Amino acid sequence: MTRLKPLAITFGIIIVSLLSLIGLLSVTRGTPLRQVIYGPRAKAPLVGDSSFRDLMTLFSGVHLEHGNLVEQLLNGDGTYPRLWADLRGARRTITVQMYFSQPGAVADTLAAILKERARSGVRALLLLDAFGSQTLKKAWAEDLRKAGVEVAILRKLKWYSIHNAADRSHVRVVVVDGRVGYTGGFGLADYWLGNGHAKDQWRESNVRFEGPAVMELQAAFAAAWVEATGELLVDENFFPRRSFHTPAGPTTAGLLFASTTTGSTAAERFMALTIAGAGRTLYVTNSYFVPDDDFRDLLIAAVQRGVDVRVLTVSKESDVLTTWYAGRARYESLLAAGVRIWEYQPTMMHSKTIVADGIWSSIGSMNFDNRSLAFNNESNLVVWDQPFGAMMDSTFADDLRYSREIKLSEFKKRSMTDRLVELGASVFSRIL
Repeated sequence: MTRLKPLAITFGIIIVSLLSLIGLLSVTRGTPLRQVIYGPRAKAPLVGDSSFRDLMTLFSGVHLEHGNLVEQLLNGDGTYPRLWADLRGARRTITVQMYFSQPGAVADTLAAILKERARSGVRALLLLDAFGSQTLKKAWAEDLRKAGVEVAILRKLKWYSIHNAADRSHVRVVVVDGRVGYTGGFGLADYWLGNGHAKDQWRESNVRFEGPAVMELQAAFAAAWVEATGELLVDENFFPRRSFHTPAGPTTAGLLFASTTTGSTAAERFMALTIAGAGRTLYVTNSYFVPDDDFRDLLIAAVQRGVDVRVLTVSKESDVLTTWYAGRARYESLLAAGVRIWEYQPTMMHSKTIVADGIWSSIGSMNFDNRSLAFNNESNLVVWDQPFGAMMDSTFADDLRYSREIKLSEFKKRSMTDRLVELGASVFSRIL
């Protein structure tokens, strides 16, 4: 019997080691996509071609439909007044899903509106991510419930779900009466207030839209709601028939709803196809710009075929300096290949947008890092429209006025300390 003890201990150590390795590999997994191949003689369809739209639907699930009314909303000043007005006008249903929330004026304003509407007979649903919204007080949520607002918490961490702890829902959803939708990078925190040009007033890009795309955003909410509560929302109060078929505007648009999965994700396929489909210009604005080797190669390949590739990202004003340093570890190879990079100076740059050839645009929650591409649920409105693309180009150009371009010759002169910090941060780039 005593001889069995060392064997049992050894066996136990082996099992624990294997489980630890499996866990480590799970939380550091990347995306497998390396290149986009169209054949030895085939030319990649450009973002303006109808064949590109067909490919994007097949590989990312984005269903583009005509008949949407789409508005770009910049910063808190351009977002919250419109959002509060739409919510106050709700007559049947309100669905809200937020990743990041903290106590303050924004959270309290939303709560006051939801409580008032719920008391008036509107069915109001609020879904909060367990990780991103953990600083909200229980009393805040209880006050909402007492007023008739249905509050649910998504992906609470339990001992039996710890293997999925890294898989978060980064989605932003607001849908009013199944008619008006909002998504973007905003949340319930007071630093989203303001004009995006002053310290502690984050630079943000959001989108308000009406038309068929709203139903896709509502479906994204419904998928998360059933995960949290077991209730699948299908009735006409949430999915009114007129919203499926009644045009609201002249714009072709659809929703990218990316969710975590084993292997290749819709998010990485969307990003790779967009880069490969750019023929003239590719303007990327992203707060957490940490592309892996394969996505750096895709950006460099775009430059080599003559595309003007520009990236606008955060500066030292970042709320996550580790991510900023990890991103800067990628700068040299990109700059040397001809990718141009700017850092936004006045405040935290939190926008997540991309516009290719002035016609293919995206605004939403998805960052250009491994966490968004491999782990998170994300929501981006995708727009195939020249007037909207021109507006996105104009916004990008305006943001450059408040940014500093990073030049390769100057960047190479940074200190050894900065280089070491970048190297250290880069080691953790898959989990930041």
